[in-house]
This record gives sequence, structure tokens and C-alpha cells, in this order.
Amino acid sequence: MFNKEKVKLGIAPIAWTNDDLPDLGKENTFEQCVSEMALAGFTGSEVGNKYPKDPEVLKKALELRGIEICNQWFSSFLITKPFEEVEKDFRAQLSFLKAMGAKVIGASEQSHSVQGMTDTPIFGHKYVMNDEEWEIFCTGMNKLGEIAKEEYGISLTFHHHMGTVVQDPDEVERMMANTDPEYVSLLFDTGHFTYCGADPLEMVKTYVDRIKHVHLKDIRPEIVEKVKAENLSFLDGVRMGAFTVPGDGCIDFDPIFKVLEDAGYEGYMLVEAEQDPAKANPLEYALKARKFIAEKTGL
Repeated sequence: MFNKEKVKLGIAPIAWTNDDLPDLGKENTFEQCVSEMALAGFTGSEVGNKYPKDPEVLKKALELRGIEICNQWFSSFLITKPFEEVEKDFRAQLSFLKAMGAKVIGASEQSHSVQGMTDTPIFGHKYVMNDEEWEIFCTGMNKLGEIAKEEYGISLTFHHHMGTVVQDPDEVERMMANTDPEYVSLLFDTGHFTYCGADPLEMVKTYVDRIKHVHLKDIRPEIVEKVKAENLSFLDGVRMGAFTVPGDGCIDFDPIFKVLEDAGYEGYMLVEAEQDPAKANPLEYALKARKFIAEKTGL
């Protein structure tokens, strides 16, 4: 069994209000979002655009509901911007996360990313780094990870993601082989591995010793097939419901949980399942996810 003292459950605000598609859930307030997270039985959250930017204000609102910030997305541009520029933004976010008591920052390399481009098909159009760019990228990640750990006490976890330069298993493998385990960990996302055609079970087995944050999302395979067949964008897929909460799609979570459990995983497992809240009521789906996780893990 997972150690309840060391494995915590969180949920992302993206189910209530989508920062990449602001019309999705625009009517849902920050207060409703975090209240429903707590009501559904989660203790961790990531950071959404509607969250107060002042750590004291945010902390008070979350403490009232027994919730803490466990991670925040960071967009790095290591291969397209000067390192100093990326570092400045990174430090500002680390300061905020340290004030919030968070232990993880989730970085994603957004140079040349097509994930937010509504007119670019998600399949077949991602950028592929050359050897020089790989060198710059991995060196930069190591530097960011060292800053995070040594100066702020925060772990950098890298978020592989559809439409980015680190999407497919071979790219994840190259990144992991060329970064320092001391400073760069993996943010393991069941949904993004499945979406790109990888086996999330194989991926968790391969990298379990370097996983420090987990995103639990499920896939509706018929929607992903439609996205592929009709050359649709990543955000088209989100609108159509490509992602859903664990237990509501095609991923077999039992063996994935077992690998994490057997390895003594510690940290957050966070439900991150962006879909249209008008079609998938966020509280209803949060409760559904919480029930599924309890049944499968005892947490």
C-alpha cells in the first residue's frame, strides 16, 4: 500500500477554468474551484490564472479549505531565449512557490511548442531539436534544477507534453540520459504518454526512480483518433474531450499504481484532466476521480 503520510492527492484547477482556453469555465471563480477541490477530498492544488498572486492572500484562502500548493507549471525557453532571461522568470516563480511551501516546480520547454496553436495539427507538426539544441536544453535544465534545489529547496520536475520538443519516449530518454538525476526529475503524466502512442506502464517502469510528481489523467481514445484523422490541434482535442479523469477512459491504472507503490513513491499524485466544464461538471468529475483513486490505492 502507498504510505498515506508520504503520498498525497491533488487536483488541478484546469478542470474548472482553462488557462489555455479562457472561455472554458470563465464563469467559475477561484473560490468555487478550491472549495470544490476540498469538498471532493483533495489536499493539493497547482496554480491557475485566477489564483491570487499574493502568497499571503492565496495561503489564507487555501488554508481555510485544507489545501496546499504542490506544483506550478513553468514555461522554459532555453533554446530560443538567453539563459539569463529564463533564469530571471524561473527565480521569480521559485520565490512564489517557496512562500507557498511547495516542494516541486514543473518545467516544460515551450520553445517552438505547437500545443497552444489552434491552427496547427498536434500530430506530425512538432519541432525536433538538433544536437546543438539538445546540448543547450539539457545544460540549461541542469542549471535550473541546481538553482531550484540548492537555493530554494524545490525539485525541478520536467513535464513531457504533447506538441513540445520533449513529447515522445525517445526524447524523454535522451533528456533523462543527459540531465543530472540530482537536479532534474520527471513529472510523469499518464495522459500525455498515452496520447503520443507510448505505453505509460513501460514509461513508469523505466523512470520510476526519477519521478517526483505524477499527473493522473485518462484518455478517450476515440477522440484522440478523431484528432489524428482530421488533423486537429491539441486544443481542439481538449474541447472535444480527449482527456478525462482517471477511471473514465482507456488507461489501465492498476499496474501503474503498483509500480509506483512498489518503488515507495513519495510526493503528490495529481488529477489533471482538462475538459469542457460545461460538459463535464468539475465537482462531479473530481468526486469520480477521488472515488476511483481510493478504490485502487487505498489513499
